[in-house]
Amino acid sequence: MLKGIDPVINAELIHALMLMGHGDQLVLCDVNHPAQTIARQTTYGGLIDVSGCGLERAAEAILKLFPLDTFVDTPVKRMQVVGDPESQMPIFSTIQTVIDRAEERPVKMEALERFAFYEAAKNSFAIVRTSDPGPYGCFIFSKGVV
Repeated sequence: MLKGIDPVINAELIHALMLMGHGDQLVLCDVNHPAQTIARQTTYGGLIDVSGCGLERAAEAILKLFPLDTFVDTPVKRMQVVGDPESQMPIFSTIQTVIDRAEERPVKMEALERFAFYEAAKNSFAIVRTSDPGPYGCFIFSKGVV
Protein backbone atom coordinates (compact mmCIF):
# COMPACT_ATOMS: atom_id res chain seq x y z
CA MET A 1 0.00 0.00 0.00
CA LEU A 2 1.04 3.57 -0.61
CA LYS A 3 0.20 6.53 1.59
CA GLY A 4 -2.50 8.85 0.30
CA ILE A 5 -3.74 6.52 -2.46
CA ASP A 6 -7.15 4.97 -1.94
CA PRO A 7 -6.86 1.16 -1.76
CA VAL A 8 -9.55 0.94 -4.48
CA ILE A 9 -6.82 2.14 -6.86
CA ASN A 10 -4.93 -1.07 -7.56
CA ALA A 11 -1.55 -1.23 -9.30
CA GLU A 12 -3.00 -1.89 -12.75
CA LEU A 13 -5.48 0.98 -12.46
CA ILE A 14 -2.89 3.51 -11.32
CA HIS A 15 -0.61 2.35 -14.15
CA ALA A 16 -3.37 2.95 -16.72
CA LEU A 17 -4.26 6.35 -15.21
CA MET A 18 -0.61 7.39 -15.38
CA LEU A 19 -0.36 6.33 -19.04
CA MET A 20 -3.38 8.40 -20.05
CA GLY A 21 -3.01 11.84 -21.57
CA HIS A 22 -5.24 14.87 -22.02
CA GLY A 23 -8.40 13.92 -23.89
CA ASP A 24 -8.03 10.18 -23.32
CA GLN A 25 -11.18 8.55 -22.02
CA LEU A 26 -11.75 6.10 -19.18
CA VAL A 27 -14.86 3.91 -18.98
CA LEU A 28 -16.17 3.08 -15.51
CA CYS A 29 -18.85 0.40 -15.60
CA ASP A 30 -21.00 -2.05 -13.69
CA VAL A 31 -20.86 -5.84 -13.99
CA ASN A 32 -23.52 -5.95 -16.72
CA HIS A 33 -21.45 -4.03 -19.28
CA PRO A 34 -19.75 -6.20 -21.95
CA ALA A 35 -16.47 -4.89 -20.58
CA GLN A 36 -14.22 -7.82 -21.37
CA THR A 37 -15.27 -7.88 -25.02
CA ILE A 38 -15.00 -4.14 -25.53
CA ALA A 39 -11.78 -3.76 -23.49
CA ARG A 40 -9.82 -5.72 -26.11
CA GLN A 41 -10.50 -2.89 -28.56
CA THR A 42 -9.32 -0.06 -26.29
CA THR A 43 -5.87 1.52 -26.30
CA TYR A 44 -4.98 -0.33 -23.09
CA GLY A 45 -6.19 -3.57 -24.63
CA GLY A 46 -7.35 -5.32 -21.47
CA LEU A 47 -9.93 -5.04 -18.73
CA ILE A 48 -9.10 -3.47 -15.37
CA ASP A 49 -11.16 -4.97 -12.55
CA VAL A 50 -11.81 -3.31 -9.20
CA SER A 51 -13.65 -6.26 -7.69
CA GLY A 52 -15.61 -5.77 -4.51
CA CYS A 53 -16.19 -2.11 -5.24
CA GLY A 54 -19.28 -0.23 -6.39
CA LEU A 55 -19.46 2.61 -8.90
CA GLU A 56 -19.78 5.43 -6.39
CA ARG A 57 -16.73 4.34 -4.38
CA ALA A 58 -14.66 3.70 -7.51
CA ALA A 59 -15.60 7.07 -9.01
CA GLU A 60 -14.66 8.85 -5.77
CA ALA A 61 -11.26 7.16 -5.67
CA ILE A 62 -10.49 7.69 -9.35
CA LEU A 63 -11.61 11.33 -9.44
CA LYS A 64 -9.26 12.20 -6.56
CA LEU A 65 -6.44 11.51 -9.04
CA PHE A 66 -8.09 12.06 -12.41
CA PRO A 67 -8.87 15.62 -13.57
CA LEU A 68 -11.82 15.96 -15.92
CA ASP A 69 -11.34 17.75 -19.24
CA THR A 70 -12.29 21.44 -19.08
CA PHE A 71 -11.83 21.98 -22.83
CA VAL A 72 -15.00 20.08 -23.79
CA ASP A 73 -18.62 20.84 -22.92
CA THR A 74 -19.43 17.37 -21.60
CA PRO A 75 -16.41 15.57 -20.13
CA VAL A 76 -18.64 12.79 -18.81
CA LYS A 77 -20.94 10.53 -20.79
CA ARG A 78 -23.40 7.90 -19.59
CA MET A 79 -25.61 5.27 -21.17
CA GLN A 80 -29.28 6.07 -21.83
CA VAL A 81 -32.00 3.75 -20.61
CA VAL A 82 -33.01 1.53 -23.54
CA GLY A 83 -36.50 2.37 -24.78
CA ASP A 84 -36.81 5.39 -22.46
CA PRO A 85 -33.97 7.85 -23.14
CA GLU A 86 -35.40 10.47 -20.76
CA SER A 87 -35.54 8.05 -17.83
CA GLN A 88 -33.30 8.77 -14.86
CA MET A 89 -31.77 5.88 -12.95
CA PRO A 90 -30.62 6.52 -9.34
CA ILE A 91 -26.96 5.88 -10.30
CA PHE A 92 -27.03 8.88 -12.68
CA SER A 93 -27.59 11.40 -9.88
CA THR A 94 -25.24 9.53 -7.54
CA ILE A 95 -22.35 9.77 -10.00
CA GLN A 96 -23.28 13.35 -10.90
CA THR A 97 -22.91 14.26 -7.22
CA VAL A 98 -19.52 12.50 -7.02
CA ILE A 99 -18.28 14.28 -10.15
CA ASP A 100 -19.47 17.74 -9.09
CA ARG A 101 -17.92 17.29 -5.64
CA ALA A 102 -14.59 16.08 -7.06
CA GLU A 103 -14.39 18.96 -9.56
CA GLU A 104 -15.83 21.52 -7.11
CA ARG A 105 -18.18 22.76 -9.87
CA PRO A 106 -21.18 21.54 -11.83
CA VAL A 107 -20.07 19.22 -14.65
CA LYS A 108 -22.25 18.43 -17.66
CA MET A 109 -22.98 14.80 -18.44
CA GLU A 110 -24.12 13.65 -21.87
CA ALA A 111 -26.41 10.66 -22.39
CA LEU A 112 -25.58 8.26 -25.24
CA GLU A 113 -27.79 5.59 -26.79
CA ARG A 114 -26.67 2.08 -25.81
CA PHE A 115 -24.84 1.17 -29.03
CA ALA A 116 -23.36 4.67 -29.38
CA PHE A 117 -22.02 4.21 -25.85
CA TYR A 118 -20.46 0.87 -26.81
CA GLU A 119 -18.76 2.48 -29.82
CA ALA A 120 -17.44 5.32 -27.67
CA ALA A 121 -16.19 2.76 -25.13
CA LYS A 122 -14.25 0.94 -27.87
CA ASN A 123 -12.44 4.21 -28.61
CA SER A 124 -11.56 4.80 -24.96
CA PHE A 125 -8.14 4.33 -23.40
CA ALA A 126 -9.26 1.75 -20.84
CA ILE A 127 -12.26 0.12 -19.19
CA VAL A 128 -12.57 -0.25 -15.43
CA ARG A 129 -15.22 -2.74 -14.27
CA THR A 130 -16.63 -2.54 -10.77
CA SER A 131 -18.72 -5.11 -8.90
CA ASP A 132 -21.72 -2.77 -8.99
CA PRO A 133 -24.86 -4.70 -10.01
CA GLY A 134 -26.22 -1.80 -12.07
CA PRO A 135 -28.27 -1.36 -14.17
CA TYR A 136 -27.06 1.43 -16.46
CA GLY A 137 -23.93 2.07 -14.43
CA CYS A 138 -21.82 2.95 -17.46
CA PHE A 139 -19.82 6.19 -17.61
CA ILE A 140 -17.03 7.63 -19.73
CA PHE A 141 -14.68 10.23 -18.21
CA SER A 142 -12.51 12.45 -20.43
CA LYS A 143 -9.16 13.23 -18.86
CA GLY A 144 -8.05 16.82 -18.43
CA VAL A 145 -4.88 18.43 -17.24
CA VAL A 146 -3.81 19.44 -13.76
